Amino acid sequence: MKTYFTSESVASGHPDKICDQISDAVLDAALARDPMSRVAVETLVTVNRVVMAGEVTCPASLAYENIARNVIRSLGYTKKIYNFTDSSPISVYIHQQSPDIAAGVDDGGAGDQGMMFGYATRESKEYMPIPIILAHRLVQRMDEAREKKILPFLRPDGKSEVKVCYENGKPVSVEHVVIAVPHEPGVTNEELTAKLITKVITPVLSAYHFKTPVRPRIIVNGSRGRWEIGGPASDTGVTGRKIIVDTYGAFARHGGGAFSGKDPTKVDRSGAYACRFVAKNIVAAGLADRAEVRVAYAIGQREPIDREIETFGTERKNRSVIEDFAWRLLDMSVSGILKRLNLRRPIYRETARYGHFGRDGFPWEAVLQ
Repeated sequence: MKTYFTSESVASGHPDKICDQISDAVLDAALARDPMSRVAVETLVTVNRVVMAGEVTCPASLAYENIARNVIRSLGYTKKIYNFTDSSPISVYIHQQSPDIAAGVDDGGAGDQGMMFGYATRESKEYMPIPIILAHRLVQRMDEAREKKILPFLRPDGKSEVKVCYENGKPVSVEHVVIAVPHEPGVTNEELTAKLITKVITPVLSAYHFKTPVRPRIIVNGSRGRWEIGGPASDTGVTGRKIIVDTYGAFARHGGGAFSGKDPTKVDRSGAYACRFVAKNIVAAGLADRAEVRVAYAIGQREPIDREIETFGTERKNRSVIEDFAWRLLDMSVSGILKRLNLRRPIYRETARYGHFGRDGFPWEAVLQ
């Protein structure tokens, strides 16, 4: 039986991802000063304007404007023609966390209520669904091609979309690849497409043992074949709008909470990381081919009010064995997650592009031997 699934990703210079990275850069700066800092920061970017708002509780003064400008500069927004640069005006509206919320968190409770999900599958070496991993790798390589001058005519911003064919639940081919990326004037769509196929699409797909689809199954800048100015001048960005890109590309369920700009006492973030850690280790240990771990928390409460494991009929051991393994692996209380995964440290800006899962170096991605 054939089925199909499509996922998308966005480049590091996408307006929403600019916002995520600024918000997480503020979080990293606060945690670098004090690991007990509390942060909930939202960023908005639009034509020649940045707005930062939210709550920060940190004993040190943070240079919010400088943090934002450094992120914008690192993403390549340095030319006036983009109508958004590292010298654009920045408005800051940040105050301290509500004392009512702080009281519950100070006692080791969750910073908010909500449901979180984590997922893992054996279909890729990253234990991630193939469509989202390919989409991430495409925009990552596209960014690298711009930054390293491999394709020097590319400009910041961009998107990818990948359609994968499954036979009996296993990925067998890539059916469509969609790329959108701004570029310098004078570059034809034919030239752009040919270069992207050679330098971006084929290397990524071949690394996962897939053949590059033939045109017209590769679509580049599909609306008019041209896109010269990207970024906030063409689309307003806001922190937390790419929650499906950040997780599993819609292949798994999502509780609805965004990650970026939130310190790890917010279980939207830490709870989702904990669920991914447990799900990935269930699959890596050979207990199931697919696993979803879900939890729910109430604000101010230390322990989850609900926790469950779903293996979709792929389990290789009894459910009791899997549950015993999972709940021994990680204490799912808020303090247990923070301690076991060592989350009170400045590691978050790097999570805010190319997905929070499926990349080495993050503690929730560790596989225990």
